[in-house]
Amino acid sequence: MRVSNVTPMMAQYLEIKAGHEGALLFYRMGDFYEMFFDDAVAASAALDIALTKRGQHLGQDIPMCGVPVHAAEGYFLTLIRKGFRVAVCEQMEDPAEAKKRGSKSVVRREVVRLVTPGTLTEDSLLEARRHNFLAAYAQVRDEAALAWADISTGAFHVMEIAPARLSPELARLAPSELVVVDSPDAPYTLAEDLGISLSPLGRSSFDSNAAQSRLCTLFTVATLDAFGTFTRAEISAMGALVDYLEITQKGKLPLLQAPVRETAARVVQIDTATRRNLELTRALSGGREGSLLSVIDRTVTPGGARLLEQRLSSPSRDLDLIHDRLDAIDFAVAETRLATDLREALKKTPDLDRALSRLGLDRGGPRDLVAIRTGLEQARAIVAMTEGRDLPRTMAQAARDLVGFDTLTAELDAALVAEPPLLVRDGGFIARGYNAELDESVALRDEGRSVIAQMQQEYIRDTGINSLKIKHNNVLGYFIETTATHAEKMLSPPLNERYIHRQTTANQVRFTTVKLSELETRVLNAGNHALELEKRLYEGLRQQVLAQAPRLSQAARALAELDLTTALADLSRGENWCRPRVDNSRAFHIAGGRHPVVERALRRAGESFVANDCDLSATDGAAIWLLTGPNMAGKSTFLRQNALIALLAQAGSHVPADEAHIGLVSQLFSRVGASDDLARGRSTFMVEMVETAAILNQADDRALVILDEIGRGTATYDGLSIAWATLEHLHATNRARALFATHYHELTALAGKLPGVENATVSVKEWQGEVIFLHEVKQGAADRSYGVQVAQLAGLPASVVSRARVVLEALEKGEREGGPKPKALIDDLPLFSAAAKNEPAPEKTVANPALDMLTALHPDELTPREALEALYRLKEAAGTN
Repeated sequence: MRVSNVTPMMAQYLEIKAGHEGALLFYRMGDFYEMFFDDAVAASAALDIALTKRGQHLGQDIPMCGVPVHAAEGYFLTLIRKGFRVAVCEQMEDPAEAKKRGSKSVVRREVVRLVTPGTLTEDSLLEARRHNFLAAYAQVRDEAALAWADISTGAFHVMEIAPARLSPELARLAPSELVVVDSPDAPYTLAEDLGISLSPLGRSSFDSNAAQSRLCTLFTVATLDAFGTFTRAEISAMGALVDYLEITQKGKLPLLQAPVRETAARVVQIDTATRRNLELTRALSGGREGSLLSVIDRTVTPGGARLLEQRLSSPSRDLDLIHDRLDAIDFAVAETRLATDLREALKKTPDLDRALSRLGLDRGGPRDLVAIRTGLEQARAIVAMTEGRDLPRTMAQAARDLVGFDTLTAELDAALVAEPPLLVRDGGFIARGYNAELDESVALRDEGRSVIAQMQQEYIRDTGINSLKIKHNNVLGYFIETTATHAEKMLSPPLNERYIHRQTTANQVRFTTVKLSELETRVLNAGNHALELEKRLYEGLRQQVLAQAPRLSQAARALAELDLTTALADLSRGENWCRPRVDNSRAFHIAGGRHPVVERALRRAGESFVANDCDLSATDGAAIWLLTGPNMAGKSTFLRQNALIALLAQAGSHVPADEAHIGLVSQLFSRVGASDDLARGRSTFMVEMVETAAILNQADDRALVILDEIGRGTATYDGLSIAWATLEHLHATNRARALFATHYHELTALAGKLPGVENATVSVKEWQGEVIFLHEVKQGAADRSYGVQVAQLAGLPASVVSRARVVLEALEKGEREGGPKPKALIDDLPLFSAAAKNEPAPEKTVANPALDMLTALHPDELTPREALEALYRLKEAAGTN
């Protein structure tokens, strides 16, 4: 934009805006943030606020809108959710200082922060129970790496990945924002698919040499070797992330913890489609409700909730770690009283991580210091509860991480009031007795009149003049006033050495003293002085907290660990879950397994869940169950529940089963459900084939594979052929443990030909032409799918159902007798319209006295004796029928 012929203030605005073209500029003007030009037009529409105008530029009115500073956070959140970024421009000096440079001088302003999806720290902008990750992806020659950090907690991680693994890793972490090299090859489509905001940076930000120097400066080390051995790509990704934080935070970096290097081999690999299909942390509808996480989350702290989501998203493959977590849950299940007391203490624990992060970025306030104090007080109480206990390893380590804060806790307790204000500028958060100078200033500020009255009594005693008064006006300030008669005494030695004459009026004479002048200065400035003192004391306390930031982060993790352990124990007790046996075998045996989400839904509806067994154990080669049965019988639930049980076991949790033996699973794949991708021109069948291809190309012999209705989206014989070949590939090449559900009953013949393949079916019962779903999985194969019966249950018109029965009977007869194929039958079967006119009459039912008697009974009205007599009559009627 041209900046000529504009006011100095607008010239300043345009200059600052030119440096932040990609963001809405929130320009501070007193108690408001104001926006101009295109920013105002966009913001007014996004925030639904009034668009006005202010002055002119190049002969045109300047659009303007604004929001109050005190309510800005809410507007930030709305804009971030709508895809905007915000540059916050603050006044960097007092307007009075600017006026000293001239009447037309403009207050100095600077952008102090860029608000982006991955750099939020305020509680009002974040979900307390979820991490908010900022990620960076880098490629250096043939290497690639992903780094991620949550600046609201300080967590910082990096891992080397293959480019093909970018999508599943992003699905696992669900970052809000991804930093990438600014190039046409940037993963724009992938980011859009996953709902991630993409932030391109220049290649210089990804230079590995510069990145290494940047990281060493951040952590104040000469080399990164103390943190581990990193590849060039990992250093590049971490350095780019830190560079982006320097850009957005204007050099004020958050308290990042030392980077933790992760490896793919330590966690179960779960691809994007599987996470979506299994609804681990988000339901298919997009919300949290209905997901596995929503059903099992009994944590009582935000840190514990974030840790649970992390465990579900990244189940472990480290046997020792899994066993340690299970040992801790066993202990908490057995020690019910202790676990209950711990949970009560944890409920009172604030979010230490996020309070510490805000203090580190200097965006905190007195309440964050109080949060640290309260958290450490609860930590001390928790340690006292566990003293003398033979704790399992993870709980013992957590207890050790909670000690050593007595000095800091005592300092914060002495310094802070119980309920401080939100902002430092509000004052009033330092407790009485902590600082003598502050107490005096506060006393002067709050009790100025009584202090003056005390001084007046002192002067009366000193002079012996009972009518002496201390008064105040805007010209003289505070002064001593007495009558002319008494004034002679004060003007004479020795009083004249202390009392200084200031003014004589017709009837009164006014004096002052050095002490009164000093008191006047202190009283008049007491409010400002008290606030400045509190700010200095706050800064001192903040620095004391930050000096122990690494240990405080450890304590926060310890509290989260204890919360998650006791929450999972509470879940296990309440839901009758069991400890799984997890080892390095290829076993997969579940007795009485249940789906936790479906079970919860059924319970709310007053129904019970039918538990089922599953055995995919194999010593060598594949172990596959070929599952047949009708729709709505529970096949998909059975498939998913076994996958979830394996995932929960390796996350270190008890599982919803009577018994479970899980040999370590390396990969979890699920191809369940139907969806299309019209934006990319992919049909439902194409999406299905892409997901199936990913499974067959990646699954190893330690994988657990869940496949449902492969090949259903195309012609019958095409689909059967694809399903047949897929099953053979899983058996011979992948050699995986798998559940394979299908309506192609022809595949059941493979159970007799392929070792390790067994048939299983979901039981149903037919009664009077209707189908009853028993939801029981048993060995064997189904010979039909009961599709027509399910269609009838769904409410299809009776004429459609009747017509479907006619067509089905003709098709099945042709198949059995080698008669005409479907195409040839078209000429033989009457058209639908003709069939409707000659709709088959309903089948006549045979009279059944027992059924009539049963229908006439009202169980609620029967006494036990009458019920027994009715049972005998029913038995007799059934025998005569």
